[in-house]
Amino acid sequence: MPDFNWTNPYPSIRTPLFARNVVSTSQPLAAQAGLRMLIKGGNAVDAAIAAAAALVIVEPVSCGLGGDAFAILWDGERLHGLNASGPAPAAWTPDYFNRKHGGKIPHRGWDAVTVPGVIAGWVALSDKFGKLPFADLLEPAIELAARGHMVTPIVQHKWSAAVPLLKKQPGFAQTFMPHERAPLVGELFRFEDAARTLTRIAESHGDDFYRGELAEAIVRDARHNGAVMALDDLSGYAPEWVEPLQKDYAGHTLHEIPPNGQGIAALMALGIVEQLDVTRYPVDSADSLHLQIEAMKLAFADTYQWVTDSRYMTTVTAAHLLDDGYLADRAKQIDMRRAGEFQHGTPPKGGTVYLTAVDESGMMVSFIQSNYMGFGSGVVVPGTGISLQNRGYGFSLDPSHPNCVAPGKRPFHTIIPGFLTKDGQPRMSFGVMGGNMQPQGHLQAIVRMLSYHQQPQAACDAPRWKVNTGISVDMETTIPADVVAGLLARGHKIERIADSYMDFGAAQFAWKLQDGYVVASDPRRDGQAVGF
Repeated sequence: MPDFNWTNPYPSIRTPLFARNVVSTSQPLAAQAGLRMLIKGGNAVDAAIAAAAALVIVEPVSCGLGGDAFAILWDGERLHGLNASGPAPAAWTPDYFNRKHGGKIPHRGWDAVTVPGVIAGWVALSDKFGKLPFADLLEPAIELAARGHMVTPIVQHKWSAAVPLLKKQPGFAQTFMPHERAPLVGELFRFEDAARTLTRIAESHGDDFYRGELAEAIVRDARHNGAVMALDDLSGYAPEWVEPLQKDYAGHTLHEIPPNGQGIAALMALGIVEQLDVTRYPVDSADSLHLQIEAMKLAFADTYQWVTDSRYMTTVTAAHLLDDGYLADRAKQIDMRRAGEFQHGTPPKGGTVYLTAVDESGMMVSFIQSNYMGFGSGVVVPGTGISLQNRGYGFSLDPSHPNCVAPGKRPFHTIIPGFLTKDGQPRMSFGVMGGNMQPQGHLQAIVRMLSYHQQPQAACDAPRWKVNTGISVDMETTIPADVVAGLLARGHKIERIADSYMDFGAAQFAWKLQDGYVVASDPRRDGQAVGF
């Protein structure tokens, strides 16, 4: 058994779930969609894909059929990583954006849309590891889309907030503003266009999205709106199987997808914390939080300077950034008496949904998909329900920056699944969704569980902080006033925030026990862990 303190010192409305087969997501109907696959005889991969497809319908503010995805999977013997994020269209260059958008990449609209990867990601996972026919996995989502579902309060709040920002984007109002507004809480939302599209995807094994009528509809709408997405951009796309990066911490090993994702920031921050023995300080103390905040700031300084599509990281590689000697030098910059403003170093040369599904065969899936900034680009392809991400906004236009836009290049990406092992064996499939909160959430969760022995639901419920820029830090209002005062005295600029949907993310944790799993789901969203 893990060395957890099974009490929970935080106000909580949830207790952890103990079961042999579990699906945990940010929306109960999606969790149940995955559970249906397990009951049907499917495995954790089948369950994860079914839950992911359902989330497109029941949580469209965070993900869509035109999104991207990543996964880390334990198949019973070893880890596998999947990068299902898409690249820039072949016509994208710095000059394209300089001429068309005055030297900026728009954060909404068609010119923020890279090739969508999520559908190809579902297919790749199913083909390599699934047990059930791919078409079966989409049945719950098709049913939810065709019959409709009642909109939940947290989703409705974000949906309503997006309407003024996105209502003029192509296809948005026709799709996501029935009755010329966002749906009300408890109101039935039917997504019939998405039901038809999911059916085409199911029948074609995903091929129609990249080479058939759906692909043609995507390109036709792009051209109609002055964008340059081409059929060759879609037909030439394939997700990539990758070897996860890793870093040891407290007798365990954290695994993250390699760049173009920001998971390396969590590994770097943990590597810095490991140098400084956070357990000297009580959990939730100003000292403990200060040390973690400073480590995260150092990691972000390097991440934002050096990280991009790994094929373009030639000057500074992931291995350089994770070098123990380099992280030890970075750790020396932390002053426990004051908040620092850190520049990147030079290493020596040498809106999102997360879900996890686990089964009694030992298969564990850490899966994340996203449209990025709440409905992504705001663009919806007419008649299809395909809402498109805005990952192109993650590129730079600085020719000297590794992340400068280029044809066929993947942009810097925020979504990151996490996985924890010990002595080469699986321990936890987990993730914390929400923009740049994700590596920060990984750091905070791992420190709580491994250094302070908090059980998964306690680590999930615990108050969170989020580094912004410079000395600016957001904090949940549940962090005690005396702790905040101690951080203010060190020079941190703190804003206390009550809205947790994006600001502090939401997590799902599945920890492996000898005879099953203990699973936690974050109360910051509508999420639920279900199992048997």
